[in-house]
Amino acid sequence: MTDHDHPLSGRRAADRRRRCAALIAAGALLPLPALTGCSSDEREASVSASQDIAPAPRGELKDGGTLRWAIDAMPGTLNAFQSDADATTARIAGAVLPSMFTLDANGRPQRNADYLDAADVSARDPKQVVTYKINPKARWSDGSAITAADFVAQWNALRGKNNAFWTARNAGYDRIGKVEQGADSREVKVTFARPYADWRSLFTPLYPKSVMGNADAFNEGAREQLKVGAGPFRVQQRDTAEGRVVLVRNPKWWGDRARLKKIVLESLPGDKRAAALADGSVDVAAVDQIAAKRVASARRAPSHKPGDGNAGPQGDGARADAKAVAAQNTVLRGYTVRKALEPAYTQLALNGSSGPLADDRVRRAVARALDRQVLADTVLKPLDLPSRPLGSHLLMAGQSGYEDHSDALGGQDTGAAKALLADAGWKSDGSDRQQAGQNAGAPAPGSEDRYDGDPYGDESVGDGADDRSGYDDGADDRNPARSHRGHTAVLGEHGADARPAAAEAPLSFTGAVGSEVQQSALLRQSASFYKQAAAGEKAAAGGDTESSAYAKYRRYKKRAARALGAAEMIETGQAPHLPGSGGHPGARHAAAERSAAAPQPAGERAGHVAAVKKNGRPLTLRFVVPDGAASAQLRTVGRRISEMLAKIGVLTSVQRVSDASYFQDHIASGDYDLALYSWPGTAYPATDARPIYAKPQPAPDGSLTVEQNYTRVGTDHIDQLFDQASSELDESSARTLVAQADARIWAAAGSIPLYQRPELVATKKTLANVGAFGFATPRFQDIGYTR
Repeated sequence: MTDHDHPLSGRRAADRRRRCAALIAAGALLPLPALTGCSSDEREASVSASQDIAPAPRGELKDGGTLRWAIDAMPGTLNAFQSDADATTARIAGAVLPSMFTLDANGRPQRNADYLDAADVSARDPKQVVTYKINPKARWSDGSAITAADFVAQWNALRGKNNAFWTARNAGYDRIGKVEQGADSREVKVTFARPYADWRSLFTPLYPKSVMGNADAFNEGAREQLKVGAGPFRVQQRDTAEGRVVLVRNPKWWGDRARLKKIVLESLPGDKRAAALADGSVDVAAVDQIAAKRVASARRAPSHKPGDGNAGPQGDGARADAKAVAAQNTVLRGYTVRKALEPAYTQLALNGSSGPLADDRVRRAVARALDRQVLADTVLKPLDLPSRPLGSHLLMAGQSGYEDHSDALGGQDTGAAKALLADAGWKSDGSDRQQAGQNAGAPAPGSEDRYDGDPYGDESVGDGADDRSGYDDGADDRNPARSHRGHTAVLGEHGADARPAAAEAPLSFTGAVGSEVQQSALLRQSASFYKQAAAGEKAAAGGDTESSAYAKYRRYKKRAARALGAAEMIETGQAPHLPGSGGHPGARHAAAERSAAAPQPAGERAGHVAAVKKNGRPLTLRFVVPDGAASAQLRTVGRRISEMLAKIGVLTSVQRVSDASYFQDHIASGDYDLALYSWPGTAYPATDARPIYAKPQPAPDGSLTVEQNYTRVGTDHIDQLFDQASSELDESSARTLVAQADARIWAAAGSIPLYQRPELVATKKTLANVGAFGFATPRFQDIGYTR
């Protein structure tokens, strides 16, 4: 069905709210999706890097219909200025409240003519004055006009002078000296006590005086409901029990009439969206790589033919399953996946507060070991999106003023990285040199069994197997195919179900970082490749157990188990070719510290790699990554980084932690050396990015105030450049200052941008003006079903 009319305390810290915006709205812990497995003629055409929303003129759309839009969770509040506001809060506000400026696809602020006839800097000396002229037609849903009084009330609530208002942010409002009525109630004059370059960010969204003029209404009333709005839609219902927010047309709206009659925002966790798409119970949903690939595979799946399958009860069951899958494929063919570059980027964060990374030479060495192009290719190339490393911390590609400033740090250069380490006292003595490129004991997927380039890196796809191959993840790395514990076995003698007994000390704990460890690592890498390939073939089979794709799935799955079993034989000291197999003498004097020499991909040869040391201790960095299924490709990127660092002698000890604790217990608290997480892009970097890169300051209690700078790396000069940029009213000069700040951030090497994240949104094919919006502010009144 494509056209529906039924609906399916205390003050918080400002940094917590910004953290939510950074890590939840931007999807830091969501998957880094990729779509492959189809030939070039099966792929949808490449799309614009900035937006993919199926644009269509309003006249070509039906009048009416209900749109069911998946959201991650019910909004904690409907007040966008409270600490627990989230992406859903912002989405609702965009549909029901005034926005003085919106963003275009390139992140440029545009005056919203529905609310403003004009908005300009009317004076610079002696004070900056901005004059707003309100559209005479603009009015609240209760019929009252939008006036200067609403602007005055919002300023008073958000300026930070009245603690009765539990507001999470006051950036920009704290620079205002006064807000007053101009020539009439439709003219607003805002006089700044200090110049503010990002004045266009203010008064968006704008709440009515009835909310902003009363602390109780601000703190409590607007959390649960918005009785008054002024957008193309209004909030009809917020049903927490059903996990649903219903928006309906605003009859008092003066602008273009909304094409849709109703928008139903439905709470739908990411892991349930594939099923919701398969049964057609949702119309728009941001999706992960698994759901996106399921939509893609439905287009290629053969239609079910009556009579297929075997006779008898078992055949009847198989036929029923095939029919069910065929029915799902029919529904899924009604969807398409819109894709663009999300205005957010994934970075490698280097914690510079203590340890080896407190030395800027070590941080720069780590950064120069990275081939960021390879990392960007891993995530973006399979999607036909521009596969370019991001060159700025402060602007996304395509934004006005964007420039690549990574040369302030320098590009990938193994020799330069090693020289920086040596200068910092970390040198290789060659005593623990490992020889890469040894025979892995099992072939990488190749020839007719090649894994077809599946880039998902999804360890959790396919029978729930948990693949932790390729690097030391500090967790139980058991072969899921081996359930019989306590039996010593040699692969090939006791079958694939036998699990080797542990040696007196596993080799990974003995300091034996020679060819046997490299061999084990390569085996695990092969197992990972096979499991990825198996997952792709299983999806392509679409439930058809008689298809060639399903046969490949079974074959690849078996090979993954064999390769992983062989790796376990080596790691537990049971492989017959190892010296002292079953517990060689060196095991009794093993180093207690776990060494995690990162592997090379199977089939790839590298030179000699030796761990660098200082005072006899190897340089080992703790790499914290999230453990959830949705973060699988993030972990794949982490493995690539570990491999790159191994080439300069830097070891990584990878710790997988739960998604729930990843940020609060590790990133925010500084309990990591290396980590991967995302920050959102912004049209106002001088304001929004400053707390992310501000130099940490000592607090009166002796702790460190880091704002949102979780790398703990900053300089006074960077802070000064941000302050100057935020006060510079000449746009060209402000861009120059932002560029200088970005170059300094690169040089400090606390944060290394890798790539812009891809944005995948599944939508009904009959929908227009909705999908992967990128930077652009949605025009909710223009979303609708084609005729």
